[in-house]
Amino acid sequence: MRLRRHGDHWLLIGGPVPPGADAITILSVVSIRGAAAHDEHLLRHEQEHVRQWRRLGTAGFLVRYARWYVGWRVRGYDHWGAYRRIPLEVEAEWAARTDCRDTSSAEGHTPLI
Repeated sequence: MRLRRHGDHWLLIGGPVPPGADAITILSVVSIRGAAAHDEHLLRHEQEHVRQWRRLGTAGFLVRYARWYVGWRVRGYDHWGAYRRIPLEVEAEWAARTDCRDTSSAEGHTPLI
């Protein structure tokens, strides 16, 4: 494992990641599989999660994330279907696909939530 600074957050390369995922963000630490460490799209996605954690706070992020995930599961979606519908994931994916500015700044960003 290697820990290195990446803009305004930390990358833990080779750190723990849930099965089926390439990265996970907790607060300002992005734990990412070594094979995915140079995936710019994924890094932008996770950078958006860093911004979300900061904007919403720990409790705010976790409550929203869990509430939406459980809500979609109750509606009959499988794990990946529920995950893809979580507004925080939709927002992070949108940012990863459209964000061409400096990812260390949240200026000009309009959150979906």
